[in-house]
Amino acid sequence: MVAYAYERPDLRAAEDLETLVRHLLDELGSWRRRCLKAEAELQQARESGGKGSPAPAAVRDRVVQLETENQALRHRVDAARERVQSLVGRLSFLEEQAGGVA
Repeated sequence: MVAYAYERPDLRAAEDLETLVRHLLDELGSWRRRCLKAEAELQQARESGGKGSPAPAAVRDRVVQLETENQALRHRVDAARERVQSLVGRLSFLEEQAGGVA
């Protein structure tokens, strides 16, 4: 008797989706930490009355830098969203093809 190695294609798609979601959650955690740090720094600046704040030119440069970084992050999130949608579509297709057979 010959044994066939069969790997269900929907399992591979589900693994890909799980990996992608895990990466997205890591990225989200990083953004959250940065946001909390920035909020703490803002609160500290407010409490100190803004004393010792950087020069306006330095602030403008930092804002430009953060806006550029924000745009790059948005592109990454959009690309990840497209990959997730693609994987969900593949998974749905594979589930249809399997006809619910496990």
